[in-house]
Parts: sequence; C-alpha cells; structure tokens
Amino acid sequence: MALYPNGPTPYGNATALGITAPTVVKAAPGVLVTVNVIVAGSAAGAIYDATSTSGNSAANQVAPILATAGTYAVKMPCANGIVVAPGTGQTVAISYD
Repeated sequence: MALYPNGPTPYGNATALGITAPTVVKAAPGVLVTVNVIVAGSAAGAIYDATSTSGNSAANQVAPILATAGTYAVKMPCANGIVVAPGTGQTVAISYD
C-alpha cells in the first residue's frame, strides 16, 4: 500500500537532478514541490507550467530559481507540465509529483 494513497506526498514522488539547461521535467500535469539550487549562478532562472522549453514567459512562470545556492519549498500545481530553466551557471535539482 502506498504511503500517501490519496494524492501527492509532501516531499514529492520523483526527482530531477543535475539540471543545467532548460529541461522538460514532466510533460503532464503535476506538482512542483521543492527547488534546490546546488550551484549558484550569475543570473536567476525560472520554472514554468509548460510542456516545452521554448515560448515561456512570466505568464506561465510558477517560480523563480534564485541565483544563490539553497533549498526552498514551492508546492505549486502545474496544469500542463513542469519545465525547469536554470539561470547562467546554475545547477538545480527539484522534487515533484
């Protein structure tokens, strides 16, 4: 029996590690749970509710990726998918459902 049979876990069921370039993490609805900036960069990045790495803007952005290293909780539902676009020089890891 699943630990959380009625929905997403509080920490995410999946991870995407070592992201250094724009990446479609999930091409279906999901929940962005945690963002970890492993390597700080010279510019901030962004996470989008989308299924493609192109054509994204503030209109579908769900979270910034801060330019400094650290971990932060997001818990944001994404109706279309999850696209992670790290800033210049960043390495990012996320957890999601």
